[in-house]
Amino acid sequence: MKNQTKLKKDFDKKDFDSGASTFKIFCWYFTSMLIFRSGLMPSSSVLVWILRLFGAKIGKDVRIKPYIYIHYPWKLSIGDYSWLAECRIENLAEVSIGNNVCVSQKAMLLTGNHDYKKADFDLITKPIVLEDGVWIGANAVVCPGVTAASHAVLTVGSVATKDLESFSIYQSNPAIKVKDRVID
Repeated sequence: MKNQTKLKKDFDKKDFDSGASTFKIFCWYFTSMLIFRSGLMPSSSVLVWILRLFGAKIGKDVRIKPYIYIHYPWKLSIGDYSWLAECRIENLAEVSIGNNVCVSQKAMLLTGNHDYKKADFDLITKPIVLEDGVWIGANAVVCPGVTAASHAVLTVGSVATKDLESFSIYQSNPAIKVKDRVID
């Protein structure tokens, strides 16, 4: 029991920078619960406007669907003409989404994990980059530190633990390249 108490105290002391004040995090939490995750606001333009108010960098004609979960909007940038469905963005580190990107239903972008080699499970955060033309399929997972190069595809239910090459289609867990992506 003594070791568990020490572990909790050590874990609570870890230096993680949320990038915002406690007040801003509090305001975002309730805004997210009431407007984004509840689905009460179906208008993409209003959702984009609110995300910008909280510090997200968002390009033109971006579509944000209801029921989306974004942990920290101030650590999110989205290029022009991108589309985010009811996905989950756990962005403890920066998430950069390029132009013409699609993140499908129930997909997860995870920038944080814990170091299982350490007794106190140190938090590890690494950014995610989705370059132009990337498509993340429904129920797919992108792990911390992954870059999906231009026009890569991660298929339904796949898990990207390593970088994805441009114009390539990836499938499985862990994701492996199954073929080239040819665009007409």
